[in-house]
Amino acid sequence: MEKRFFTIGMAGHIDHGKTSLTKALTNVDTDRLKEEKERQISIELGFAPLYEDQEIQISVIDVPGHERFIRQMIAGVAGIDLVVLVVAADEGVMPQTREHLEILKFLGIKNGIVAITKIDRVDEEFIELVKDDILAELSGSVFEGAPFILVDSLSRKGIEQLKELIIKTLKEQEMRDTKGPFRMPIDQVFTVKGQGTVVRGTVYEGTIEEGQILKIMPEGLDARVRQIQVHHKSAGKAYAGQRAALNLSGVSKEDLERGDVVVSSEHFIVTKTIDVAIRVVEELEHLIKQRMPIKLHIGTTEVMGRIVFFDRNEIKKENGEILCQLRLEEEIVTKRGDRFILRRPSPQETIGGGWVIDPRGQKYRFGNHTIEELEKKKEGSPKERITAALMEAKSLPFSELMKQTALEEQVLSEQLKEKEFVLFNGKEYTLSVLIDSIEEDIIDYLQEFHHETPMKLGVNKAELMQTMQKKVPKNLLDFVIEIGITNQVLKRKEQFVFLADFNPHVPKNWAKRTENMLDELKKDELKVRYLKDYFSAAGIPASIEIDVKRFLEHQGLIVMLDEQFAYYGAVFNEAVDKLKRNTGLEFEVGEAKEILGLSRKYMIPFLEKLDASGLTKRIENKRVWK
Repeated sequence: MEKRFFTIGMAGHIDHGKTSLTKALTNVDTDRLKEEKERQISIELGFAPLYEDQEIQISVIDVPGHERFIRQMIAGVAGIDLVVLVVAADEGVMPQTREHLEILKFLGIKNGIVAITKIDRVDEEFIELVKDDILAELSGSVFEGAPFILVDSLSRKGIEQLKELIIKTLKEQEMRDTKGPFRMPIDQVFTVKGQGTVVRGTVYEGTIEEGQILKIMPEGLDARVRQIQVHHKSAGKAYAGQRAALNLSGVSKEDLERGDVVVSSEHFIVTKTIDVAIRVVEELEHLIKQRMPIKLHIGTTEVMGRIVFFDRNEIKKENGEILCQLRLEEEIVTKRGDRFILRRPSPQETIGGGWVIDPRGQKYRFGNHTIEELEKKKEGSPKERITAALMEAKSLPFSELMKQTALEEQVLSEQLKEKEFVLFNGKEYTLSVLIDSIEEDIIDYLQEFHHETPMKLGVNKAELMQTMQKKVPKNLLDFVIEIGITNQVLKRKEQFVFLADFNPHVPKNWAKRTENMLDELKKDELKVRYLKDYFSAAGIPASIEIDVKRFLEHQGLIVMLDEQFAYYGAVFNEAVDKLKRNTGLEFEVGEAKEILGLSRKYMIPFLEKLDASGLTKRIENKRVWK
C-alpha cells in the first residue's frame, strides 16, 4: 500500500489552548519565537509531527488565533486536510472561533473534529452548556455533525482518544495528488549557516526529490533542491500533504518571500485577473461595493486588488454564490479550484471567500451574458472544458490546453486519453468530431468544385488550404487531408486534391461534340489542321476551348506539339514507336522525315515535343534517344 501523508490544523480563538493541545499530542512546543513565549500567543505558524506508521504520516499546524495574525492563520489552514476546532470549556464560542469557522467554510475544509479544552477548569454541567453553545454555532456549517472530544492538555484527559480519532479519520480519507506537478506555497524563508536558503511550506500536490530543478513563481526563478527535510529529518523526497523544508541553491533569501510558490512545472498560471465564485459572510458590517479594494488571501499569498461584479453594484447580504472577478495589483500563481479568502483592508474584516473558476480572466461586459458564460465555465466538467477550448481554437498544444482549461496536468493527461480527443503532429490536440466536420467541409468544397469544373482533375492543394484556412488552422487542415487520403475518401496527384470517386470528364452538353472533334483529329493522323479549326468545326465555343484542350491533354487524349498543332494521343504514341524502331541510338531530321513521311512544318514541332518530353536529346544536328 502506498504511504499517505496528511497535515491537520488547530484552529480557534486566542488562548483557548491550541498550542498546549498540540504539545500534548506531539510533545513539541510550537511556540518558537521569543515574543511568542513572552506574550504567550502564537504569531507564526507552528509545526509538529503527530503520528507515523507504515500506512500514514500526520503533521500538525498550530495556527495563530489572535485577529491581528489572521494572515498567518489563513496561510496555515489553506494547506490542511483536517481541522481540530479548539474551544475552551470555560469560555465557549468566541469571535475568533466564528471567524475561523467562516474561513474554514470558504476554504472548503469539510473534515473536522471539535476539541473542548480546559475541561478541568469547569464542572460537567457547564461543559454541557458549552456543548449546546457549540452545537448551535455549528448548525448549518461544514462542521455540523463533527465529533466532539473533551480534553485537558495538562492532565492529558482525552488526549489519546483525540489522537486515535484523528488517525482513524485520516486513514479513511483520500490523500492529496502526489502524481501531478509539484506545488508548495512558501510560508517561511530563512537561511541556515553553511547551507544557504531554505523555504518551508505544506506540499499542496505532487512529489519532489533532491537534485530536482524547480521554479519559484511568479518570478520564474530557477532553483535546485539540495536537500529536503521533513520535521527536521533528512528525506530524499517530499509528498503532497507533508510539511517540508527545501534547501535551495541558485536563489538567495532576498529573492524570495512568503507567498511565492515552488513548482516543478511551467504549466502553473501566473495571473493578475481571476474569474471566481464567492460567498460572503452571513453578517456583513459594511456594503461590498463594485470595484471596492479587497485583500486576497490565496495559498500563502496576500495581495491587494479590486472586486468586479457583472450583475450588481453592491452586496449587503447574499446567501448564494456570486460569480465575479478579482483584478489584482500583483501577479499570483493559481489554478482552477484553488480556494481563497477575501478581507476588507479597512476596516479590517473577513468579507467572504470562494474558489477560482478560471485563472485566465479576461475583460467582460457588464450584464447577464457574462454571468451565463461564467456559469458555463463554473459548471463544466473537465471533459466539457477541454471540448469547449478545442471547439473555439480547433487545435491546441498540451501546455496551452492546461492554461485554457485550468486543469491539473495529470487530470488533463487522463482526459486526453478519451477517444474524442485526437493527438496529431505529435504535439497538438483536436476533437474527432472536428476532424469529421472539417473533412465534410472539404468534401463539400470539392464536390462543388468538381461540379463547376468537371474537366479539372482537382483543386490545387495550396488553393484549398488558403480557402479553408480562414476557419481551420493550417496544420490541422493538412492533417485532415492526410486522413482523408489514408481512408481513401480523397486522392492527391501532384499538387491536386480531389474526391476519390471522381473522374474528370467533359460536361454532358459538350461531350458528343468533343467526341466528334477527337474522331476528326484521329482521322487526320499526322497531317493535322490547326487545333482551333477542329474545335470550330465541332461547334465547341471559344469560351470553353482552353478548358477542353487542357482536359484532353491531361487525360492523354491529345498531345500538344505547340500552341497551334495537336495530335490524337494514340497517333502520337504510334509515331514515336515507329520512329524508334526504325532508327538507331541517334538520328537526324531528314531521317525522321523519311520514316514518318512528314514535311518540315510538322516534323520540327514533333521533334521538339520529343525533346520537351524527355524522350530525346538534341546534340547539334542530331537527336539521341534517352
